[in-house]
Amino acid sequence: MSLRRLDYLTRAQIQRIHNLKSDRNANRVLNSMSDYLCSFRHGLQKVYYLNKNGRERIGAEVVRKRTTNVQHFLLRNQLYIMMGCPSSWENEIRVTLGNTSIVCDAKFDYQNIPCFVEVDCSQSMQKNEQKIEKYRTFYQNERFNLIWITELQSRHPKLERLCEGLSAAVYTAGQIK
Repeated sequence: MSLRRLDYLTRAQIQRIHNLKSDRNANRVLNSMSDYLCSFRHGLQKVYYLNKNGRERIGAEVVRKRTTNVQHFLLRNQLYIMMGCPSSWENEIRVTLGNTSIVCDAKFDYQNIPCFVEVDCSQSMQKNEQKIEKYRTFYQNERFNLIWITELQSRHPKLERLCEGLSAAVYTAGQIK
């Protein structure tokens, strides 16, 4: 079910979400589910996703395949774990206010305040600036928290500067555990 909700997960992420304790136990559980999972190597990690049998078994409709964009998913999922696996978490949500619309990478509620998540892996800073301006338009009418995750340390101060005046937090990949 976690893979239906989060699309791609590493063994370590599955281990933390489901409290599987040791690496050996996590590998045993994943091996027992091999009829329902596909996997591929991403750097030093093995990444899992549902195959056709797994999707049919749990009623998942979205077909996932091996992708070069997997780091985006893994960073978003790492934040999901860091935030305590909120039950209100939703991926790729369109938010509309008036004539302005934006698709955020994830949305969840924290203490009854909406939180929007943006993951910056390979997107241009120009597109990030445009997105932040849309969020700034939203912020004039509705209060929310904005969370950015970036892979690059060099982008961290730029994103913080762009988010000034918003209720925002910027993390680098190494900061989210």
